[in-house]
Order: sequence, then C-alpha cells, then structure tokens
Amino acid sequence: MVSKEQNESMENARRVVSGHDDVRAATEEIARLATKSLVIFTQDLEPSIYDQNTFIEIVKRLVLSRAYARIRVLVANPQRAVKDGHKLITLGRRLNSYVEFRNVHKDFADHREAYLISDNFAISYRLDASRWDGMADSYSPAVASHYLADFDEIWAASIQHPELRALHL
Repeated sequence: MVSKEQNESMENARRVVSGHDDVRAATEEIARLATKSLVIFTQDLEPSIYDQNTFIEIVKRLVLSRAYARIRVLVANPQRAVKDGHKLITLGRRLNSYVEFRNVHKDFADHREAYLISDNFAISYRLDASRWDGMADSYSPAVASHYLADFDEIWAASIQHPELRALHL
C-alpha cells in the first residue's frame, strides 16, 4: 500500500532513459521500490544489468526481508546466461522458493521488449531490448498493470527451463 505522501512524491516520476548507464540506474531504482514482487521480461538476462552486484543485492534484500516476496523472470534466450554462471540464476537456485525462471514460449518469441515491474506500480521499460533507450516510471499503476497482464499471459504459456532451476553438482 502506498501512503499519501509516497503517492504525492511519486507522481510525474516518468522519465526517458537513454544509454546503458541510465538504463541500469533506472532498473536498479525501480527494483528498489519493490516490497513484494518483481517481474522481469528479458531476452538474455542482460548481464550488464541483471548480473551486477548492486542488482543482486537489491533482489537478495527483497526476498530475505519479506517472507512473501516473489521474483518471476521470463527469459527468451537463457543459454548464454546459464553457460556464463549468471549471478541472478545462482541466487534463484539458492532461493528457489522466491525466484522462478521460465523460458519464453515460442509463440511469444516476437516480443522484443525488456522490462522490470516492481509490485504493481513501477516500471523500467524498453521497446527494443537491443537498444538502450526507454522509459522509467516510479509510479504508474496503469502502465505497470498493462505490461503485467502481458507478462502474466506469457508466463502462463511458458515453461520452466530445466537448466535455470537445476544445480549442477
């Protein structure tokens, strides 16, 4: 629940992001706002965004401070991230009650966007995951809900990628 003061300070918080560093900072900023859930739609778990210690600490803090926290990640092409030992995958394997990965179903392979949604109100979004321009909004329930509905549809059709879950001993 967002307080009146938080709501007032969050209004008009939409901004254009451009360039890698701006996208990474916006993604971390939006992730920090989460109190119960994060959803991530990504092409390949973008290592320069999601494989960074700062982002991993944000996720770790969320799941370790909230017994009901949930992180859901849809990945279109997880092979490189699995092969490279991505930190978010490693964390998800250790905290698998909180973090779940699914491989995007082939029927949704034409989705080229990349986004992260915190709870149901904040979003960092890029129309084309191969480009470093987009928008971030720390309070836009309508926009976040729209993309969350798309995410949920793809999530329901997608399957868990075995290598994203399994520990290799």
